[in-house]
Amino acid sequence: MRDLSSAPPPDPGPDDHRRGSGAGEPIVMYADFTCPQCALAALELREAQAQTVFRHMAIASRHRRAVPLAQAAEAAGAQGRFWEFHDSLYEDQGRLDDPHLWERCRALGIDVERFEADRRAPQVAEKVREQTAAALRAGATGTPSFVVGGSLTAELPSAPGD
Repeated sequence: MRDLSSAPPPDPGPDDHRRGSGAGEPIVMYADFTCPQCALAALELREAQAQTVFRHMAIASRHRRAVPLAQAAEAAGAQGRFWEFHDSLYEDQGRLDDPHLWERCRALGIDVERFEADRRAPQVAEKVREQTAAALRAGATGTPSFVVGGSLTAELPSAPGD
């Protein structure tokens, strides 16, 4: 297979969303909230309690809601609810339009007015754009894509202890 990368994926940093307490290196997952395979991978990583770093790979030409959902997740994260919102999006991918997002916010205790302001903020759009661009520069061609130990793969790595 031809290497399509032009730059290595960035190492996990302080602005990344992290969870899991598993041993070993963190698994960086580049994903899109409209992707059914991403939902399955996210569930597998959560159940394995693998150290997970989530990054957006939201490409509007693949799905019209990809970028708005990534920005919505960042807005939920600004209120300390990124992972709860992340899980709720993947658990019900059939209801991703704005009224359903507001419903999720209320259920998760997220201030809807602040959520709306945050998801439209330029810095949120820039974060989503930059993470998507970094995935593409690293050679990712689809979602989900994973990085472990600096190597990019389309296959979900085994969590330590599997």
